[in-house]
Amino acid sequence: MDLHDIRQDYSQQSLSEADCCAHPLEQFQKWLTEAIHAKVNEPTAMNVATVDQHGRPNARIVLLKEVTEKGFVFFTNYHSRKGRALSQHPYAALTFFWPELERQVRVEGVVLQLAAEDSEAYFRSRPYSSRIGAWASEQSSVISSKAVLMTRAATFGAKYLLNVPRPPHWGGYLIEPELVEFWQGRPSRLHDRIQYLREKGLWIKQRLAP
Repeated sequence: MDLHDIRQDYSQQSLSEADCCAHPLEQFQKWLTEAIHAKVNEPTAMNVATVDQHGRPNARIVLLKEVTEKGFVFFTNYHSRKGRALSQHPYAALTFFWPELERQVRVEGVVLQLAAEDSEAYFRSRPYSSRIGAWASEQSSVISSKAVLMTRAATFGAKYLLNVPRPPHWGGYLIEPELVEFWQGRPSRLHDRIQYLREKGLWIKQRLAP
């Protein structure tokens, strides 16, 4: 198969500055709601890119768990590779891709750890097995076999039969956006790109060349 021949012409919708809300988080909520209603596969899945202590980028798919008036929230193990990277360089880039709607959203911003009580509240809402899994998995560490993980899960399951406390190394992050771009696919690769850039506390909308 020749990858050069794989092409798709986008033509579902267009996007103008006038179409977009004044605030990027409001516009994101609008698009996310449309993605959910359109039954897009994994609409909350986002690529989270970080930079390590050597300046090398690393990316992975994580699920968005909340959009607040301040930004985007996800949860993870603070000792994981991304957690270590964020402790050294508290900046991240997010990418959402909804091919069914021919849309993409890019976010760049500062990353903050959520307050402990907010992480506690979400952790309590997770299924029992997921709470045990947060204890069992020393995320991003090398293990000799799957049996190691299953044994740890059984151990913590026996220890916490009913009430599973939140591990101190597990919690949420808030990405406060400084740049948000909305991309709408268009014919002939003349895509619509509307960027929100925060300057001195105000959001400025700009059209970018595709």
